[in-house]
Amino acid sequence: MFTAKRLLWVLKEHGQSWDGAYFREILLQQHVIPFLRDPANVLDTDEVIFLHDKAPCMKANATQHLLEDEAMKFWGYSIWPGNSPDMNPAENIGAIIKDKVEELMSSEDRQNRYNYDILKTNVENILKDLENDTDLFIDLLCSMRKRLDALKAAGGGHTNF
Repeated sequence: MFTAKRLLWVLKEHGQSWDGAYFREILLQQHVIPFLRDPANVLDTDEVIFLHDKAPCMKANATQHLLEDEAMKFWGYSIWPGNSPDMNPAENIGAIIKDKVEELMSSEDRQNRYNYDILKTNVENILKDLENDTDLFIDLLCSMRKRLDALKAAGGGHTNF
């Protein structure tokens, strides 16, 4: 979790598997960590805390050690509640993107509806549109207190977020 001035989008290449090694070497080391260390991207580089959703590549010991070695503050897999997409505002963004992509792809003619390049173009356009939707990101960030309170009230169970 961090307060960003800009967004970072890393798109999965066609056929690319995001295993632990790819996650660490490409996503974290080449994209995410440099992005979070750049004061042009975040409000305060000293306040950045990396959160994850407990995907295997994120909770792997090798990933945890990499973050430690890179001196990144992070919530390890013992802190973040398991199976808690309702705690992660990024899940809401993912659902918004998915809905918009599905809408655009279903409006394509039958030949283009399943075309990878059309899909990639639509995703890139939606991401560009979302980059300037500061109200969406402010609302999601401000919802964290309510999310935490709801999770506590549900005893760690399902919430309505």
